[in-house]
Amino acid sequence: MNGCVEAELEECNSLWAEEPLACSCAPHRCSSNHSRIVWGVLVRESGRGVVIASWILVAASALWFSAASWGQTTHAYRAPRTADGKPDLNGIWQAIGTAYWDIEAHDAKPGPIVAMGALGGIPGGLGIVEGGPLPYRPEALAKKKVNAENWLARDPVVKCYLPGIPRATYMPFPFQIVQSPEYVSFSYEFAFASRVVNIGMKSEAPVDSWMGWSRGSWNGDTLVVDVSGMVEDTWFDSAGNFHSDALHLVERYIPTSPDSLLYEVTVEDPKVFTRPWKMIMPLYRRLDKNVQLLEYNCIPFIEELMYGHLRKIEPTAASPGRKNE
Repeated sequence: MNGCVEAELEECNSLWAEEPLACSCAPHRCSSNHSRIVWGVLVRESGRGVVIASWILVAASALWFSAASWGQTTHAYRAPRTADGKPDLNGIWQAIGTAYWDIEAHDAKPGPIVAMGALGGIPGGLGIVEGGPLPYRPEALAKKKVNAENWLARDPVVKCYLPGIPRATYMPFPFQIVQSPEYVSFSYEFAFASRVVNIGMKSEAPVDSWMGWSRGSWNGDTLVVDVSGMVEDTWFDSAGNFHSDALHLVERYIPTSPDSLLYEVTVEDPKVFTRPWKMIMPLYRRLDKNVQLLEYNCIPFIEELMYGHLRKIEPTAASPGRKNE
């Protein structure tokens, strides 16, 4: 190989005297030692022209990086398969982040319950919305602000209503995926919420519901879910972001490693937003020992909140020695 280097340098030196640019071919014929060739040319022939030597250095460096990139192959993650050959998404998953407070970027701020102090505060977050602020129509943005100002009174999940899609995905509760060739079942810990994704189904929602009508398909390793038929009462988060009965979602669950999924959801609602928009976040497999969904039956937690004012108040007993008038 040293003979190759010397021969190339000798040829380059002789060629440079007659036609300077002819020696640019030298790195091709001895690519493994191109850096030594260029260095030798620069040292021995620096007096013949800095511009030409610099050009050779740039060209040789470009060839080296190209060769390095040719030797690298990008391997996309391929999820393990179920018996029917589809990606295996079975397991218990959970989002980590602050999207359940606010899907947009937001600062930390005090919570609505003063007595909880620092533990009741709302942590800041970078948001999961792609492409900037939500594209609200002016009248819808005004409603969103009113929702935010009256959060505890208006937020449906405060009253233990079902969270809807996509909010159920990134609430601070795990959810479980169980799949078969025809169906993919989603069970959420919050309020016993659940839904079934029908693979290959074409029919439209017969009625609107809290968790919507989910039709699924596979695009390679990606589970694509078309969601429609949702009631307008659910919110996207606790910041008052809302939708109408025209909401249409396209979810994508993309395996990225044995213990992670990339969740993408495209939101379309022409009554509330001026254009479709997207949320993106990772979901992580729960690896706890003996992990399972537990009960979060929140109905008993809100009885006083919702029905306390209906309590029958017993008349106070008359004081001893005092006659009733």
